[in-house]
Amino acid sequence: MVRTFALVSTLALAACKPPASDDYAERTRLAPAVKAPSDPIDSPDVEGAVWAPTDNADRLLYGKPGERPLFALECIEQGGLPLVTYTRFAVADAHAKAVLALIGNGHVSRLKIDAAENGGAWRWEGTIEALDPKLDVLTGQREVEATVPGAGTLRFNPSARPGELVERCRAMAAPEPKPEPNVSETPAPSRPEDPA
Repeated sequence: MVRTFALVSTLALAACKPPASDDYAERTRLAPAVKAPSDPIDSPDVEGAVWAPTDNADRLLYGKPGERPLFALECIEQGGLPLVTYTRFAVADAHAKAVLALIGNGHVSRLKIDAAENGGAWRWEGTIEALDPKLDVLTGQREVEATVPGAGTLRFNPSARPGELVERCRAMAAPEPKPEPNVSETPAPSRPEDPA
């Protein structure tokens, strides 16, 4: 009797669970896994790295001579407004957004920098108005540290070139118009004296 009851109980439990079917794996498949950010890269070795001019007088590249560049600065004009673009040549995750922290020359600046696609690869790029005081961090001749989360800290060896590029770009800004003198405030010419 006990055995019969145990057998009936086991069969009843088995009836509650349907057998596996062809679409069983499909029904239990989880949503695609969210891709995690890429592993951070090490800070590059910059011993011997320099700011070098390019064929474009308004563009500088930073890196070791003969090697892949690490950073770029360029002055461009858009709608009559001078802008400075900056590029960190490090792999970025697609559509990522970050902040480029610049520390040096007595300044600390934070600039927006986003992942931009270039030739099928993603790298960090940003743009700022040339007149923005955040660029003052580049106008001295001391070492500057540039950090992008996940792309390490890039040390800029001392150079006057980045500051010169920023100042040239700022000089492209249209000068503010000088106020014209008010006609009503202009003194009237004096009358000649009558001869005595």
